[in-house]
Amino acid sequence: MCGITAYRGPTSAASRARSALERLEYRGYDSAGIAARYVDGTALHVRTLNGVASLTDAVRSGESGTDATTSAIGHTRWATHGGVSERNAHPIEDCSGRLFLVHNGIIENADLLRAQLVADGHRFATDVDSEVIVHLLEQALRPGVGLGDALADIVARLEGSWAIVALDSRSGSLAGTAHGSPLIFAEGEEGVYFASDVGAITPVVETFRVLEDDDVVEVDAGGMRWHRAGGSCRPRGLWPVPQTAYLSSKGRHRDHMGNEIDEQPAVARRVLEVLTPGIADGALWRGAGLPPLDEVDRVTVIGCGTSLHAGRAVAGVFSRLGGLPTRTLVASEAAHEVWEPRTLVIALSQSGETADVLRALDGLPARGRTVLALTNNPSSTLARRADATLDCLAGPEIGVAATKTFVAQVLTGACLALSGLSVSSRADAIALDYDVRALAATPEALSAALDTWRGPAAEMAAEFVNAPGFLFIGRGSGLVYAAEGALKLKELSYRWTEHQPAGELKHGPLALVDVGTPVFVVDNGDSRLDVDVAEVLARGGRVLRVGERVLNVGGIPLHLPRTGPSWGPLETVVPLQMFARELALRLRRDVDKPRNLAKSVTVS
Repeated sequence: MCGITAYRGPTSAASRARSALERLEYRGYDSAGIAARYVDGTALHVRTLNGVASLTDAVRSGESGTDATTSAIGHTRWATHGGVSERNAHPIEDCSGRLFLVHNGIIENADLLRAQLVADGHRFATDVDSEVIVHLLEQALRPGVGLGDALADIVARLEGSWAIVALDSRSGSLAGTAHGSPLIFAEGEEGVYFASDVGAITPVVETFRVLEDDDVVEVDAGGMRWHRAGGSCRPRGLWPVPQTAYLSSKGRHRDHMGNEIDEQPAVARRVLEVLTPGIADGALWRGAGLPPLDEVDRVTVIGCGTSLHAGRAVAGVFSRLGGLPTRTLVASEAAHEVWEPRTLVIALSQSGETADVLRALDGLPARGRTVLALTNNPSSTLARRADATLDCLAGPEIGVAATKTFVAQVLTGACLALSGLSVSSRADAIALDYDVRALAATPEALSAALDTWRGPAAEMAAEFVNAPGFLFIGRGSGLVYAAEGALKLKELSYRWTEHQPAGELKHGPLALVDVGTPVFVVDNGDSRLDVDVAEVLARGGRVLRVGERVLNVGGIPLHLPRTGPSWGPLETVVPLQMFARELALRLRRDVDKPRNLAKSVTVS
């Protein structure tokens, strides 16, 4: 989950690393730090618990006057091993203060290595697993052994996952390697960069390379060298920076999340403009290289959190419109599943680096399945491992709680499913046409939801600011949106929230309903919801219904259920997102950086 940056060039290395680090803070904000080499071989080393922005003054003063930094590494941390403290912040240094290192991942045999290193006389200054790496590197960096070769040697002793960049402050050399965690390398006009994500360096590069597992890249005064333990390897192929990576959410809100919620109609339009031309003739499906749906017996969705919810909505298109058996799997629980032949596996991950999703793919049989990656990062590990990839085209999302990426994943998946069904024998032509027309109306539906609920969401937040908990219910295609609404509120407010199928209320969850208990009802047009609502009202619960249409008949409000497409009432997620954000703001939460969470979950 941590974010890594590094730069080597003629000047201002620390400032460049810090600027890139600002664009990676969504990956972890427990602490941050910079280490840099001055031209005289001394080092700048600064760490903080107050966010990347608080490094600015230290970096600026360190580069003032005639001083210049020519190599630098940076890190923003999401804590796994060791508490949140300045001493546990990265970059971590060796015993001599010559070597500095940043790490994303988990070293599973760190305790054993630490005991061996202590016995060898090394002094440990932190509680983090990552520190063993820098001491191993200190041992390996002997005369005649370069930084990259030393790094290649020591990773053979590591167990777990890692993206590592090391800095030798004496020579200014940088070396990076990766195994099970993302790391990219890029050359710009003014120097070279390492980063966890291309978004960190989008403003200064046009292309980049992705390190495969166990690649080592070394950059020193002699240039760049790619190699592996025991031999060399050619530089990996160039990837262009996606055009969507240049987009940013700007608007009237101070927080990114508010602007990203507002951006959702525009994201929907972008997705539909790119993908809908390939629906009617099946070109989108065929272009992805997927087998005809008539040759698929089951669709299985794998994901975590919001991506899993989006996958459930997409699965609804295959099952409700095409009659295909579907199942959804929580990625972290997929290891012991039994896989049928002729299965289409749709793996969803916004970052494409979600460790639990990647580990779930390890358990798939070698034959009899096709893996489609649905991701916002087409150069990610997930995309490279899949048989087919579809970019969800959301653009950068900085708020840790996913909003526009959820909408983009649902719509991208729906477009693909409709494309496959349009040239199969499974779908009814009339129902297919209805869904295609509903798809075209989605941006306007999202926009209307924004306009309609802006005021009421704020009013509801004021009303329920002291509510200890919330219940979200739905039926059929609406249930996934109830689940997503509950997750958003849980992530942002730190209040208990629970989602349940509405029909399950009387089988236990109704015990949670007391006088005034807020109960959100996602209305997908199922007439049985009226009975469920009556049960809540009879116990004094406060019903908050989203998704229905309200008409005035003789001055009396008449509530009519909405009917929607096979993926369900997508626009209902908007008021639920808005309410979660408004309540969190009233509780003085940081809606962009909810506690204990990070955007890209690269550890499992």
